[in-house]
Amino acid sequence: MNTAVYADGRSGHAALADAMAVYLCNPISRWQRGTNENTNGLLRQWFPRSTNFYALDPAEVTVVAASLKNRPRRTLDRRTPAEALQAIA
Repeated sequence: MNTAVYADGRSGHAALADAMAVYLCNPISRWQRGTNENTNGLLRQWFPRSTNFYALDPAEVTVVAASLKNRPRRTLDRRTPAEALQAIA
């Protein structure tokens, strides 16, 4: 990984940010946050925009998270996020 993109311009990982280039997105420029926007779209398959995430059952959230982690991504050469993470760990 050579770059990290923070959608809101904040970073809680100062050491990581010091080790690589960080590119900040403009707040109103969705096209600069491709993976984030794609994941938001995938989440909308389970949760409509009006969903109160504080009221969700944690088991339901776990099922959705597992489904997303095991979904192959074009940006990862058709590997799942879990496979891509395992390859670098």
